[in-house]
Amino acid sequence: MDILLALCIGVTLSAACGFRIFVPPLIMSAGAIYGDFALGESFAWMGTYPALIAFAVATGAEVMAYYVPVVDNLLDAIEIPTAIAIGSLIMSASLGAVTELEPLLQWAIAIAAGGSTAGIIESFTVVTRGASTAMTGGTANPIMSTAEVLSAGVLSLLALFVPLLAIFVVFAVLGLALQRLSRLFKRKSTSNNSQL
Repeated sequence: MDILLALCIGVTLSAACGFRIFVPPLIMSAGAIYGDFALGESFAWMGTYPALIAFAVATGAEVMAYYVPVVDNLLDAIEIPTAIAIGSLIMSASLGAVTELEPLLQWAIAIAAGGSTAGIIESFTVVTRGASTAMTGGTANPIMSTAEVLSAGVLSLLALFVPLLAIFVVFAVLGLALQRLSRLFKRKSTSNNSQL
């Protein structure tokens, strides 16, 4: 049961990284310091005050940067690989807290489950922001930024307090994201084929 909860927590926190990269590590760090959230020995540094302060500063900078026109779209270019990396790290930290897996297996699961989840959600937000910028000239982007930071916060809190509910929310969001992304790629493929 512990491994199932660790997977639910890790995947949900990784999904939250797809909305805002530094919100989940901030909440995870606070949970380790002030709550019952256990971290594995290799990730004990995440449950320290210097890490909490660093995550808080990074979160503040990331959130504020997304309210600056043009900067939000530039950040999207670097956030996909960063979300994958942080999602993998968080998933590994979650697994390391409850089980002694071989490091290769732990990181393989972390990359496959955590990194891919964060990457899919982040790709979805990038495409959505691009569409918002194209349709509204960027005027709706602050609303999207607010929705994304709230989504990251709510998912992170759900992961720590109600992980089984959280994983169902993540599956619903992943389903929506995959459906929309596949539709977009099909449209682009169809339009490219018709031009040939």
